[in-house]
Amino acid sequence: MTQRFNKILVANRGEIAVRVIRGARRLGYRTVAVYSDADADAMHVLEADEAVRIGPAPARDSYLSIDAILAAARQSGAEAIHPGYGFLSERADFAQAVQDAGLVFIGPDPASIAAMGNKSAAKARMLAAGVPCVPGYQSLDADGDAQSDATLGAEARRIGLPVMIKAAAGGGGRGMRLVEDESALAAAIASARSEAENAFGSGQLLIEKAVVDARHVEIQVFGDRHGQLVHFGERDCSVQRRNQKVVEEAPSPAVDEALRQRMGEAAVAAARAVDYVGAGTVEFLLGADGAFYFLEMNTRLQVEHPVTELVYGVDLVEWQLRVAQGEPLPMTQDEILARRRGWAIEVRLCAEEPQRNYLPQTGRVLRWQAPQGAGVRVDTWLRDGQLIGPHYDSMQAKIIAWGEDRETARMRLVHALRDTTLLGVAHNRDYLAAVLAHEAFASGRFSTAFVERYFPQSRLAAERPGLRPLALAALALYLDDARRLGEAHQLSAEFLGWHSSHETPLQLRLGWRDAIHALTLRAHGPRFVVTGDGETLTIEVPRSADGEFHYLCDGVQARARYVRDGDQLWLDADGIAAGFRDLTLAPVEGAAAGSDGRLLAHSDGKVVAVHVSAGETVGKGQTLVVLEAMKMEFQLALPVGGRVESVHVQPGQQVKSRQLLAQLVLAE
Repeated sequence: MTQRFNKILVANRGEIAVRVIRGARRLGYRTVAVYSDADADAMHVLEADEAVRIGPAPARDSYLSIDAILAAARQSGAEAIHPGYGFLSERADFAQAVQDAGLVFIGPDPASIAAMGNKSAAKARMLAAGVPCVPGYQSLDADGDAQSDATLGAEARRIGLPVMIKAAAGGGGRGMRLVEDESALAAAIASARSEAENAFGSGQLLIEKAVVDARHVEIQVFGDRHGQLVHFGERDCSVQRRNQKVVEEAPSPAVDEALRQRMGEAAVAAARAVDYVGAGTVEFLLGADGAFYFLEMNTRLQVEHPVTELVYGVDLVEWQLRVAQGEPLPMTQDEILARRRGWAIEVRLCAEEPQRNYLPQTGRVLRWQAPQGAGVRVDTWLRDGQLIGPHYDSMQAKIIAWGEDRETARMRLVHALRDTTLLGVAHNRDYLAAVLAHEAFASGRFSTAFVERYFPQSRLAAERPGLRPLALAALALYLDDARRLGEAHQLSAEFLGWHSSHETPLQLRLGWRDAIHALTLRAHGPRFVVTGDGETLTIEVPRSADGEFHYLCDGVQARARYVRDGDQLWLDADGIAAGFRDLTLAPVEGAAAGSDGRLLAHSDGKVVAVHVSAGETVGKGQTLVVLEAMKMEFQLALPVGGRVESVHVQPGQQVKSRQLLAQLVLAE
């Protein structure tokens, strides 16, 4: 069946909406963006030919409103809808509603989405199709005794720990818990169910045997309405934290030609079992012994699709559009495999702090500069002035590098990360660079335990800046003050800095997370001496400009970039991007956060649950409030115990960072 269209509505936001809009426009299609008030000036709105408002802010649910999306399509005259990924992309009822409205859904049929949308039902179907699956327990009943905590606990013990508890109705790491100790089983089931209900509207769970030291390897499949189903080889997504992917690459360093053929055939068989049409991904666990097991099928385009595009020289969005109009696949299986060339690696740049247990971050982008260079690709929605709020996923950009071999791709990506500047919000750029530089990753010998093994939270939390980044931050403050003074009095920077020495040292106090560092800075023309924590560093500044300066330290010249926002200084220098607070004129802070009995929100977010009430006695470390930020749940507690004097929030309430949630009267 052929159903032509010329105008496409993209029912998504952020970098994926930008990716789809740019791809469609490059092929000559008109595009329509949708937005909530929170995204009124976002890049996907600016990139599209037209845009339609679908809801207020703050409202993540705006992008989940089927009625609003369909109304936007009617209003704009769009003939087809591309769901992107996330939000409504794997909702069978959405695909059906699009088709019922006489529009083209650029994705699989509703029946295929439904067949793979529930992990328990999908696993049963895969077993029937002969696709190898991990031993476990799944119930097709969404509630009742088959889904009771007692039943799930008993099944986990029968299977034998360690086990994975998973949300049956969703993916992306939400509602997923690894349980290795029976004492943690009950709490893990309750926590996984709560997170699954919040993320997917269903608390149905399944249990699977945990395959120890496995790799996460997925196969990109594609089908058309002429009976053709092909695959594009594999992607290795083993570097994960909290079951969410951090690094993806194609091909996998653990897969040879024979294994690639077997996994590809299994993936095609899985897709054929549900009459699959369009782009999809079949995910497997690959054991150290070469055995592989079906995990799930994502019935949509994946975040990591660019690595496949770079290795096989195709545009998967173009293929989606062709197939959606009834065209046959552009290539045969043999033609696809013959195109495989080189290696591609992708990382996800997220607004989060790995050192604080990957705490999501919000803020306004004060400076964004994407990397450039041979083999480098960046998919993003970021631009200067963009507000990163708490309502959506923490991923802000994908940075991808291609090379003739894996090492070339890896080194290009490390260099690209060093050339990436994002100031105004904390992020994981330096963490990603450290992952790529680690010997275990460079060797290609790693598993899904990589992050836990080599980057445990205890190690990340212990990281502290050395004197050099602190000194460069102090120097940035000094140069910025000099520039502002010069502008105010129409004096040149040369007069202020280079021909003027300050015999009286400047005393500064810089805050970095919860630590405060006292520094002394002495200026001697273009040479600066900074002392702190018992060390002294000499830095020369041969050149400076607004927001940037070159410096010479220990015989090596480099560049620092910075932005000042009130008492906050954002610095990118010496391989470190960090935010510092200028506390030089601020009063000395008191004891550690929370020791006064005040529970504050650690970020913008939504209150999911309140576990205490006024008058209740609580202990040190007891969970008081559960907060959701960027689709992740956080258990908030205090380092002290006492009696709850007051509770200031309720479930469902939106809160701002550092807002008071509850107050304790401390125990004597």
